Amino acid sequence: MTEGLQPYYEAGTAGKWLIAFSVMLGTFLSVMDATVVNVAMPHMMGTFGEDLLTITWVSTAYSIAEIIMVTMAAWWTTLLGRKRLFLLSMGLFIIGSILAGTSTTLHQMIFYRVLQGIGGGSLMPCSQAIARETFPPAEQGMAMAIYSMGVVLAPAIGPVIGGYLVDKYGWEWVFYINVPFCIVGMLMVSTFVHDPPYLKRGVARIDWTGIILLTVGLTAAQVVLERGEEVDWFASNWIIIGTVVAAAGIISLLVWELTHKEPIIDFRLFRNKLLSAGCAIGSAAGFALFGSSFLLPQFTENLLNYPAYQAGLVLMPRALAMFLVMPIVGRLYNHVSPRLLAGAGILALMYGYWRLAHFDLAVGFWSFAPILIVTGLGMGAAMVTLSTISLSTIPRPQMTGASSLNTLTRREAGNIAYALLATILARRTQFHRAMLVGRVSDLSNSFIRMDRGLNQSLMHYGYNSAGIGGRDLGLISNMINRNATIMAYNDCFFALVPVLAVSILLLFLLPKRGYVPDSEAAAH
Repeated sequence: MTEGLQPYYEAGTAGKWLIAFSVMLGTFLSVMDATVVNVAMPHMMGTFGEDLLTITWVSTAYSIAEIIMVTMAAWWTTLLGRKRLFLLSMGLFIIGSILAGTSTTLHQMIFYRVLQGIGGGSLMPCSQAIARETFPPAEQGMAMAIYSMGVVLAPAIGPVIGGYLVDKYGWEWVFYINVPFCIVGMLMVSTFVHDPPYLKRGVARIDWTGIILLTVGLTAAQVVLERGEEVDWFASNWIIIGTVVAAAGIISLLVWELTHKEPIIDFRLFRNKLLSAGCAIGSAAGFALFGSSFLLPQFTENLLNYPAYQAGLVLMPRALAMFLVMPIVGRLYNHVSPRLLAGAGILALMYGYWRLAHFDLAVGFWSFAPILIVTGLGMGAAMVTLSTISLSTIPRPQMTGASSLNTLTRREAGNIAYALLATILARRTQFHRAMLVGRVSDLSNSFIRMDRGLNQSLMHYGYNSAGIGGRDLGLISNMINRNATIMAYNDCFFALVPVLAVSILLLFLLPKRGYVPDSEAAAH
């Protein structure tokens, strides 16, 4: 293996596991805080006296700040050093968490969430680069298994933890719970993590143009994706303006950064075939992961009337399956073709989401478990394999930049999934309701039988003939709405299947072997 590609590792057996755990903790908290706040929003509405459309800026503000810092992580690493950036980021994340829990107004909350997002954004790419370089070549699969645990378990566990804290102690503890874990993580990182000797330090000139274009383009894109459905997309003038600004900013950023000597984000890394293929397939898996994490809690809370904590528990079988399978895949990586591991994972995901697309209103709590276990196994197999193979041929000085691109593509895929699936859900609900209403007629024998049954039931409960008509129609309307909604959810889950199917075609860009021993690489 060439010097430029050889990972940096000098920690002992015990030390590498302590390093891996410490950086995984930061990643887990950063990703979890993007989702855990969702279960607290109804309570924040009461505290701040805001409506649902306004309170969602609590989530949007965090996402915007986080995605910008994810993108700039490599540049900040060059400026400050990776260890110092990681510690400063965790410190800022702690401050933002404490202040967010003390917020008394929505404006305070949004500002503090921006601080949280700035602190949390750098943790993911830095964690991946540190884990990658801590483990020797033969254990790269295990390194990425540990990192991936933090990335994919957080969206599954977040709603459970958030629901419990909100129900028991109040929404403030969704933020306070971060503090002790961050302190432990900072102590471990400061003790065990060291910057590698090859890491470039210092920049000759600050790329202010790149920073401005990045901030404007990604902020506009994030706002459009997160708020578009709420204002009916291009029926809103400010969504049209935001789309134009986002497109102009991102295109200008690409052109500028590809020609700049010290870019904020090095898009030239996409010339690496394995990084590009891994990011593309990983984006499809991220689309499915974050999309299903958005759909399932809403499905169980809105249609099945589960409380927030129980809705979060529905996702636990998937989280446990991922937790169990990831270390196994990390071990298998050296012995099984990446094409086979990633392909098996994607096929399992396709089967799981196809099954979820056939649920009805009679579905019970335990009906979710076997299907979500299948999706957990598939997600674990795919994510570990793709995270490992994507960075396998990246020169070590560029590892943080490549990790940033890897993280960016998956997070943006998740943001697109939120926006697209929310739109599909709303439009298909309207479509199915119109179709069902069209079948309600006095000429329909099934409707006549149902109407008579409802009349008899209402009379049994003491309603007279004058009061039955309105309640009868109200019950029928409610039944139509519920059935139309679950049919729309089925459409959304089914929409995940072709996205994953397309990614299978890219598997042939992956190598047949994952790990090549040093002796063979040197001979080659």
